[in-house]
Amino acid sequence: MVWWHYYWSMTTDGAKTSGRGATDDIFTKVTPGRASEMIVDQIRLLIRDGHLKPGDRLPAERELGDRFGVSRVTVREALRGLEANGMVTIKVGARGGAFVTAPTSARVGEGIIDLLSMSGLTDMEITEARQVFELGIIPLVCERATEEDIEELLEICDRGDAAAEQGSYPMELSALFHTRVAKASHNAAIAMLAESFHGPTLLSLRHVQEGHPEMGIRGNREHRQFVMAVKKGDVEKATAVMRTHLGRTARHVKG
Repeated sequence: MVWWHYYWSMTTDGAKTSGRGATDDIFTKVTPGRASEMIVDQIRLLIRDGHLKPGDRLPAERELGDRFGVSRVTVREALRGLEANGMVTIKVGARGGAFVTAPTSARVGEGIIDLLSMSGLTDMEITEARQVFELGIIPLVCERATEEDIEELLEICDRGDAAAEQGSYPMELSALFHTRVAKASHNAAIAMLAESFHGPTLLSLRHVQEGHPEMGIRGNREHRQFVMAVKKGDVEKATAVMRTHLGRTARHVKG
């Protein structure tokens, strides 16, 4: 591929300034056939590698077409794909254009869910991953959980009790509880990972509940015990409760 030299500064309003200085062109020409897909892949990598940052404005369609060696129609198709994936925001008007979007846990989570769903992971593999992850974050949760965290976790337990009184327990509450526990670590990376694992966790829990209908009701009692241990800052007790809780799920998965 041919590299072009392109001198530009990307700012949130698209103005060219001398603030960042001249840089080598970061776009390379693409080949016909699947040109729009290649443009999407190239821009995705540039964002991932930090060459394009949240708030940066991409060049205009005509300029991108020149850099990639494609038509404006192809560029527009690629930008629509990037927008659909949440990687850019397209604004109209005098100060409009395509702007790189900051990643969100929801967008990252959707990608990981798709990856996990198509990778053929077993319920056992998911449960083992949960054991490593969820037991590992307990010290942080016990140290950093706020009154608001405790209240929200207990509220989930209350909803579980109400459901149990009606004779059933939706595993959505269990998956929500575990995701909310991770949020109580007040570590953005941990919360993002837990959120991204919410879907696979829910699917595996539903599979287990099919063979063990009582699982959710018993698990909800352990959820409450766990929260009370966290409230006291008792890492040992909280860990013991969660180890028993997840261990039972693992045994059910193994059959």
